[in-house]
Amino acid sequence: MSLLQLVIISIVQGISEWLPISSSAHVLLTANLFGISGEDELMVNAMAHLGTLFALFAYFWRDTARVITGSFELVGIGRENGRLSQGGKLALLILVATPPALVAGLVYELAPGLDVLRTPHVIAAATIVFGLLLWWADVKGPRHRTEADMKLRDGILIGLAQALAFIPGVSRSGVTMTAARALGLSRTEAARFGMLCGAPVLLIAGAYACLKLATAESGEVTVPLSDGLIVAGLSFVTAYASIFALMALLNRMSFLPFVIYRLILGVAIIAMIPMMAG
Repeated sequence: MSLLQLVIISIVQGISEWLPISSSAHVLLTANLFGISGEDELMVNAMAHLGTLFALFAYFWRDTARVITGSFELVGIGRENGRLSQGGKLALLILVATPPALVAGLVYELAPGLDVLRTPHVIAAATIVFGLLLWWADVKGPRHRTEADMKLRDGILIGLAQALAFIPGVSRSGVTMTAARALGLSRTEAARFGMLCGAPVLLIAGAYACLKLATAESGEVTVPLSDGLIVAGLSFVTAYASIFALMALLNRMSFLPFVIYRLILGVAIIAMIPMMAG
């Protein structure tokens, strides 16, 4: 891959990872455009995920610290009067939201024939359908619940929604934000929790990708580590900027711009299918 291709993919991954527009769809389409596949694609994705994950930790550093300290409370360390603090509760909500996505990812990795989900037809359909679901959840009524109002059931339901994110075009961030809005969370709270509950999944997926890279045969990976670090750095910067922009936007307006973008993207993919086939 050329440096320009790496830069473009890094920027695409960084911008799209935490926005409700499906990073997997954008990166897959970009990789297909450049003819990138196999272990090279795995290397780029692993490093890009690393960059976007650290961008999330940097932006939500207070929440990250609360989750880390609250995690100890889940095993009985540091509880006051036997009750979970808000940090402990947040850690528990993220914990129960994680297994469904991991199971779905494992099925996708091991079950044969699921590569059909990576086709332009599926990506276009998922982009449009889940964009419309985001619009529905966003406008169905005024909701102002916060993280403090969330119950264990909310975390489980958002986790079940997150399990759909292995389908390119659905968007892990988008589907969790959709579920959170449908459950009554305010826009900024839905976005914040939607991104935070995706962190463990992204961390495990990145670790798995790194393990596959470490066990790859010599010569299968042609992207040097230096280029991978460029990908991680650019993804970090662009992901941090996109999170900042998303939270600022949602303080002022709805998810409608992202819904419109998804509809336009889905239609554009459908229009390009004949050219992709040719």
